[in-house]
Amino acid sequence: MKVSKSWRSKPLFRRQGDVRFKTGLEAAQLLVGEARRRDDHETEFIESIQSTMQCLSPIFDRNPRYAFVAKQLMEPERFVQFRVAWIDDVGVVRMNRGYRIQYSSSMGPHQGALHFGKHVNSAVVKAMGFDSVFSNAVTGFDVGAAAGGSDFYPEDKSEAELQRFCQSYMTELAKYVGPDIDSPWMGMGVGEVEMGYLFGQYKRIGIKSSAVGRPFLSFRNKTFHSAPGFGVVHFAKEMLKDRHDSLEGKRCLILGSGKVARCVAEKLIEYGAIPLSFSDASGHVYEPDGINSGKLKTISSIKNERGALLGRYIISSTSAQFNDPADILDIPCDLCFPCGAMNEITVDSVNKLADNGCIGVVEGGHSCVSDEARTCLRKRGLMYGPHTMTMTGPAIVHALGIQATDDMLAEEVSRIYADVKRTAEEFNARGNLFAGANILGFLRVANVMMTHGAV
Repeated sequence: MKVSKSWRSKPLFRRQGDVRFKTGLEAAQLLVGEARRRDDHETEFIESIQSTMQCLSPIFDRNPRYAFVAKQLMEPERFVQFRVAWIDDVGVVRMNRGYRIQYSSSMGPHQGALHFGKHVNSAVVKAMGFDSVFSNAVTGFDVGAAAGGSDFYPEDKSEAELQRFCQSYMTELAKYVGPDIDSPWMGMGVGEVEMGYLFGQYKRIGIKSSAVGRPFLSFRNKTFHSAPGFGVVHFAKEMLKDRHDSLEGKRCLILGSGKVARCVAEKLIEYGAIPLSFSDASGHVYEPDGINSGKLKTISSIKNERGALLGRYIISSTSAQFNDPADILDIPCDLCFPCGAMNEITVDSVNKLADNGCIGVVEGGHSCVSDEARTCLRKRGLMYGPHTMTMTGPAIVHALGIQATDDMLAEEVSRIYADVKRTAEEFNARGNLFAGANILGFLRVANVMMTHGAV
């Protein structure tokens, strides 16, 4: 890594006099401080910036020029917020906010998930967009970064209401997306049905509908639907393999019951692991002897019904237990796969998991583990699979195109894991996959950004 001495004497900020830094940690603190000054009200975004900059401080020590690139990267290329007006079944006009953040196109066209839910706001979308810069770059493919969605809650809506909302949302979103510009894919609250309605409206508007060999909205490749969940399990397999262990016989807690959570369970069963649970807002289902393929099929059929809750499952199972969502971490397990809300795993959660014999936490959603909990995981000696690494499945499959298979996904996951592990060791963070993934992703994006100049 070539270091230019001139960058050490340049001010990082000049808003109120020249502000310089002497160490990488000082540079990281200055960058976080600037983010707070600009967006102090956006808690999730600030948390994402803070945790990432802490990981990048060794890079700033080795080459201070990278701190100036990080300053550029903290600001997205484009952030669109728009009104989504739609009519409910009673004939009343309803209003939601739509978002799309096109964070970085340095590595290629923007790509990223859409999320529908009450939790979606500008801060959450910005945090997801920022994190996707690193997770997409980690793949090594020409993939840019984006995120988006709406505060629309699909679970209590009729099919007709869902269709009307999706059509209204896409009418505005279509101005900013396209196969060679920005490719949205499925996320929380956005499944195959929602993507179908979105693609239908996109075609109706008459805009170019697809790129050769690359799925756009229609997702003809079946692997794409399962890629997020399957990718998570492939990474868990690599982490255990690195410890001369395997998933065979491992008792696994799954938090959440969406598409990703169910795909995680499917692949765990295939690898001989034993999924124990699913959860939603109403409570959690626990099968003491594990969830097999038949039970998973029953749970999937329930959750595929709009607005259906997990509690219905106990009618079809004599062995299942249904309890409060918070009690799920009391279940002894070997591995935990949080696939739900942000910051779902706290310090107390980690301590409870460790005391119950858990050896690792693998994220199946965006920032399911809080920043403090990450530190606690390292202190308690638990493995940690960060979302920056585990949630690369969609980007991999999208880059491979319609010919992608699960075997190809597994091969790419193995390569990425080796790259991340090697990068962590190179920057004196052995075993810290969160730092390794962020450093690797940042270096790939930053090296390209430096050739582009001040853009």
